[in-house]
Formats: sequence, structure tokens, C-alpha cells
Amino acid sequence: MTVLRLARSELKRMTGGLLPKLTILALTMVPLLYGAVYLYANWDPYGNLNQIDAALVVEDTGATSKDGTELQAGKKVADSLVDGHVFNWKQVSSPEAADAGVRSGEYAFALRIPKDFSANLVSPGSFDAANQAMLHVTTNDANNYLLSTIVDKLTTAVHSTVAKEVGEETANQLLTGFGTIHASIVKAADGASELATGVGQLSDGAATLHDGTTQLVTGADQLVAGQTQLRDGAVQLNDGASQLSSGLTELKNKTATLPADSKKLADGAAQVAAGNAELNAKVQDVVGQLDAADKGLRNRVIESNARLVSTGVLTQEQADKVLADFDSTATSGPVTDAKAKIAGDAAKIQQLSDGSAAVSAGASKLAAATPTLTDAISQAAAGAGQLKTGASALAAGQQSALDGAIKLDDGAHQLNDGAGQLATGASKASDGSHTLATELAKGAGEIPNPNDQQKSSVSKVIADPVAVDNVSQAKAGSYGAGLAPFFLTLALWIGVFMLVQAMRPITQRALASNARSWKIAVGGWLPFFVVSVLQATILTLVVNLGLGLNAAHPVGMWLFMLAAVMAFSAIIQGIVALMGTPGKFVVLILLVLQLVSSGGTFPWQTTPMPLHVVHEVLPMGYVVTGMRHLIYGGELSMIWPTVLGLLGYTLLGAALSTLAVRKHKMWTLKTLKPEIAV
Repeated sequence: MTVLRLARSELKRMTGGLLPKLTILALTMVPLLYGAVYLYANWDPYGNLNQIDAALVVEDTGATSKDGTELQAGKKVADSLVDGHVFNWKQVSSPEAADAGVRSGEYAFALRIPKDFSANLVSPGSFDAANQAMLHVTTNDANNYLLSTIVDKLTTAVHSTVAKEVGEETANQLLTGFGTIHASIVKAADGASELATGVGQLSDGAATLHDGTTQLVTGADQLVAGQTQLRDGAVQLNDGASQLSSGLTELKNKTATLPADSKKLADGAAQVAAGNAELNAKVQDVVGQLDAADKGLRNRVIESNARLVSTGVLTQEQADKVLADFDSTATSGPVTDAKAKIAGDAAKIQQLSDGSAAVSAGASKLAAATPTLTDAISQAAAGAGQLKTGASALAAGQQSALDGAIKLDDGAHQLNDGAGQLATGASKASDGSHTLATELAKGAGEIPNPNDQQKSSVSKVIADPVAVDNVSQAKAGSYGAGLAPFFLTLALWIGVFMLVQAMRPITQRALASNARSWKIAVGGWLPFFVVSVLQATILTLVVNLGLGLNAAHPVGMWLFMLAAVMAFSAIIQGIVALMGTPGKFVVLILLVLQLVSSGGTFPWQTTPMPLHVVHEVLPMGYVVTGMRHLIYGGELSMIWPTVLGLLGYTLLGAALSTLAVRKHKMWTLKTLKPEIAV
């Protein structure tokens, strides 16, 4: 008898009629009751909190901050809660009505915002009257215990939001105050700096003034010396002007006849020029006549030679020789010398004529200018007289100027002494004003002066100094998805556990055969495994397609669930096969132990220490962890070791089943009539 025949035989028995088939179908659907239905009911409870009635009492009367801003924090919080639709808020007129509603169960809880809520929020702006703003919450665990925890989280969130907002506003006002102080100190520092600059300029001006007065003293001394020299020069000028006036008067008297004499000279020069011009014309005419006679004589010689050549008296050569002899005679000899002497004398006469004409012209100009010269000499004589009078007055004025320069020198010395004292005082004042400006600027630098962006950023940090950067490596999409690994695993165990209520771990027919024990054990386990595979497959399809679990690795999740039911069915079938009806109680005890130790809700490390051992030994905790990694998309490196562990549990179940086969092959009275049957 083969393993498959044994398994097929049991399956045929379980599906032989309508009722057995319905039974198998019902057993196949059992995991849905624990897995899909429970998850469906708890898929998103936080999303349905708006169906819970909660009382909201707003007594806040508002307040006015120091800057005149009207604050209605209570109304703002109430509007935020109502608009958030987290709960179905009911506005209640009085705290007493709200408390009564919580006591009777009409309201799940009550939230009261007292009258001084806004006033206490703005109180940190006054250091002498700072109070905490309170939110009063009334709960009743008789309505629901977990609801109190949810309400605590809600009120904590409201508290954090309001505290952050108000703290940010208070911090902003504080930083604004710092900015105002900083601006005032900066203005003071700027004023001190301007004062230091002005005093520095005063110091520089005083030093410059002192230098100027020193130069003034030197200049005054020089002025006195110069005025002394000017006075002496004025005296000398007066003496010289007297001498000049006397000389010019004498010159005027002696040049009185100069215009008439120069006129006579011009007339004589004109007569000489006219005579020389006439003589030059005659001499130049003689020279021209001599040249013309010379040229006419040569032409007659040429003509005579031509006639004699033509008559044959002379040959042409003889004629040319005669002309050459004539030319040589004309260029040398007494006649030539006489002509040269006459030409030279004519040139000298020409020069004499030109010079006499120039002398005549100059004499005419001299005659024309002489009256002007005499008039100028007369004017110079008159001016010299005036110069003498002015020089006398200048000498007297220079004496007065010398007296004034002496007084100026005395005043310049006094002014220089005062300027020196002013420069010393201004220098000290400049040092003090610079020190004041420096210290004020340094103090302004120590006072914060945040801009609007910095105030906003720093206010947020002061109001909420700690922030959490939450990085989720693998995240469940909803509350139901967070519970899915635990309840799916639990459903698989319960599904197999329900199979032993209707299916036989080992058939009596198989025990009566001569088949090997391990074949009988495996043949008894396979029907359990087949039905549990159907359970796991249907459960996977329902939660993924029906509930929208959207597992990160849906196929991997399904295969891992098959590995889990393989181990669960082997262990449960082996225990029940070995122990019979008491084995069902053992399986139930194992279920309870794994419920509290597998870490399905709280981390398993939070359980008592003895349950840690249970977690390490039993398989459900490993299956829950593996399901989380496959559903949420976590690290998959631990899946294969878990699968190997599940294979080990499967082998353990097969060993227990094999041991049960060997035990039950020997029939006893208990076999025929067990002491207890469930």
C-alpha cells in the first residue's frame, strides 16, 4: 500500500457524500473566520473614529496679547477638532451636561476648554503672571478601555500643537524684542560712531587749525619783516621818484626842439635820395648803351664775314677765325676793362641810391615819431611827479601797515596758543568718542537681531526643540495590515486544528495493513496537508483581493503560508495521532502559548521571561516574523532559514506520527474503547 493510496483513501472517505463534502468545505473556510473576517472587522478602526460621539465644551472668553492682538485660542482649537472629523464632536453647553453624558454612555468622553485658556496662553508674555493653559478631559473606561488610550493620544497631539503654536508666537515676540533692542543699540552705536567721526574731524580740524596758527605766527613774523622791508623800500622809492622826476623834467626841456630838427634831417635825406636816384638812372642807361653797341658791332662782323664768304674773298674757316678773334678781343683788353669798371661803379651807385632812399624813409619816420616821443617824455615827467607824490604816501602807508602787522603777529601768537589747547582737548574727546562707539557696536553685536525668516525658524525651534525623523524601512499600510501577519498565522493553526475534529490522523485500515510505519504516517498526514493548502490559498486570495492587503511579495507570502501549514499540519497530526483525544488539548495549549509568545501584537520581548523560551521553541513566532517581512517588504534574508526551520518542524511531526503508527499497530482495550473521545 503506497502513501498516495492511503491519502487518497482518506480523502475519498471525507468526500464520499454531500455532508462530508460540506464538512470539508466548512473546514476549508474556517481560517477565514479568524483571518479574513477578523481583519475585515479591524482593518481601519482609526478611520472610523468619527462615528464615536464626543462632548466638546468651549468656555474660553479669549484674551488680548501685549501687542494688542486678539486671541481666541479656545474657539480655534474647537474649530480645528470639529473640522478634523476625528471624532463626532457634539457641542455641549455646560461641563455638567458633558460629564453626565460620559457617565451615561451618551458620549464616549468629554473635552472642556476653560474660560482662561486664551488668557493663560498669552501669560508667558508677562514674566510676573505666567500660567499654564489647561485642557480638561473626562473619560470612562466603562465605555471602552482602549478609547482612553486613543483620547490620551488625541489630547497630547492637541496639547503639542497648541503649545508649539503659542510657544512659537511667544518666542517670536521675544526675538522681536531682541531685534528692537538691537536696532536701538545699533542706532546709538551709529550715533556714537557719527559723534566719533565728528569729534575726530574736530580733532583733525583743531590740529590743522593749530598748524595753521603756527604758520600764521610764522607768516605774521615774516609779514612784520616784510612790512619793514616794504617801508624801507617805500622810502627808497620816494627818493628815487624825486630823482626820476628831476631827470625827466631836464630831459623834457632838452628835447623840446627835437621835432623841428628831425624834420630838417628828413628833408635833407629826401633831397640826397632824389639826387642819388637820378645819378643811378643815368649810369644804368650808359651801361645798357654799351652792351647794345657791343652786340651791334658783333652782328655787323658776322654780316661782313657772310658777304665775304659768299663772294669768295674769305673761306668759312677764315670767317670763323675772324669772328673768334673779334670775340677774344671783345672779352679782353682796355674796352672790356673799361666796361667792367663802369658796370662795377654802376652797381655801387645803385647801392648808394638804395641806401639814401632807406635813410630818407627812416628820417621821415623819425620826424613823424619825434613829436610823440617828446609828448611821452612830457607825460613821463608828469607821471614821475605823481610817482613822487604816491611814493611819499606809500612810505607813510607802509609805516601804518608795519604797525598793523606787529599787532597781527601778537594776535597770531595768542591764537596759536588757544588752537594748541583746542587740539589737545579735541584729541582726547576723539579717543573717548571712538571708545564709546566701539563698545556700543560690540554690545549691539552681542544682542541678536534676527530677520523675519530667522525669527520664524528660531521660534519654531524654541517652541518645538526636538523633532523626530522617522524612517520606516518597512511599513504596514493600515491597522489591519499591521495585525495581518499574526491573525493569518493564527488562522492557519486553527484551520489545521479544526481538521482533526473531523479527519482521522491515522486510519484503522492503514494500521491493519502490512505497510511500513512511515508510509502510514505520511499517508495520514497528506490529507491534512492538502486541505490546509486549500485553506491557505483561499485565505491568501481573500485578504489580497478582497481586503486589499497588497502584500509586497504576494506569491512569496502564499508559498511561505504553504510552508507554514506544512509544518502546522505535521505537528498537529503527529501529536493527535500519538496522544489521541488528549493530544487535541495539547494542541490547544500550544495554541494558547503561541498566542501570548509569538509577538503578534506587542513585541515578544515584552512578555515574561518563561514565555521567551516558548517563543524560541514553537514555530508560530517565526512564521509571524516571516509574514511581516513578506507583506511589508522587509529584508528577505531570514526567510530561507525560517523555511528550513518549518521543514524541521514537519519532520518532527512526521516522526511523532510514525511513532504513533508503531504504537497503535498493537491493539489494546483502549484502542477498541478509549477512555475519552472528543
